[in-house]
Amino acid sequence: MSNNTFGKLLTLTTFGESHGVTIGGIIDGFPAGIALDLDAIQSELNRRRPGQSAIVTARKEPDEVQFLSGIFEGKTTGTSIGFVIHNTNQKSKDYTHNVNVFRPSHADYTYDKKYGVRDHRGGGRTSARETANWVVAGALAKQLVASIKINAFTSSVGTISINKPYQELDFSLIESNIIRCPEPEVAEQMIEHIKEVKKDGDTIGGTITCVIQNVPNSLGEPIFNKLHAQLGKAMLSINAVKGFEYGSGFCGTKMRGSEHNDAFNQDGSTKTNLSGGIQGGVSNGMDIYFRVAFKPVATLIQKQETIDSEGNVVEMQGRGRHDPCVVPRAVPIVEAMAALVLADFYLLNKVTRI
Repeated sequence: MSNNTFGKLLTLTTFGESHGVTIGGIIDGFPAGIALDLDAIQSELNRRRPGQSAIVTARKEPDEVQFLSGIFEGKTTGTSIGFVIHNTNQKSKDYTHNVNVFRPSHADYTYDKKYGVRDHRGGGRTSARETANWVVAGALAKQLVASIKINAFTSSVGTISINKPYQELDFSLIESNIIRCPEPEVAEQMIEHIKEVKKDGDTIGGTITCVIQNVPNSLGEPIFNKLHAQLGKAMLSINAVKGFEYGSGFCGTKMRGSEHNDAFNQDGSTKTNLSGGIQGGVSNGMDIYFRVAFKPVATLIQKQETIDSEGNVVEMQGRGRHDPCVVPRAVPIVEAMAALVLADFYLLNKVTRI
């Protein structure tokens, strides 16, 4: 399997499977001499880890990151940063029913056809367990571009949505509830809905909105390395993501150009920001904001008709510990991937301006 590396100057290469001994990664291109807050990195992992509430998977993993190289006396050395996160709570027997059966809307069938072999235990490398690696790298990237503020939050679950623009929200409330929604009343509705769905052995999708502030202008490259294109790639790499829109997004298709254009102020800022902080693939200094759509988790604790490796129609039912809604645990993943993109462009911009 190739393409296990993300980024251009700041790169993350990962390894490991959901039910293997460990997962981990190597970060290359991180500048030397950056003082790191290792507790902040672990804190980001804690936001993503399983077993943290009644509306996520019950798998209990401490998700403690162990750094192997690239850090000395609390500072980066400029060499490769290696790290591992040990898997400690696998229950592979929960997947014995899945050895020769293709689960609907999973990667079982496509991996089997592509490679001729697959790890049936929790999906192996296709599992969202992989994203713990991304959160570690993203937490490091956040400290590299510390002046840039990245806040992601749950903006909808099913048909329940926040109906306020992000400028009217208090981001300090995001971590005040288990769904990570900065509107407390809406958060309670979302939580109750997920609990109801879980009782039915079913799952539900939702959206995450991300707002990036204090972004310097000039991040991004024209043509094939546009800032919004790389953000889109990063978000669409996350498990269960089905859509990405930035700025006015699809709503902009309903507007006229005279309504949609962002008129300039004399200082170069704009009176509106329907462009979402990016024009021509390059940041313009305004807030970058985008929304990411997550499908319902594919594993259901319900009987479903499917096929086995011989093409026979069979009936199966999911077992094990699964999220009824992936959205609350995906919030730190969205932030991490956004941070990796911005840090990569930050370094690229320094190189191109020399």
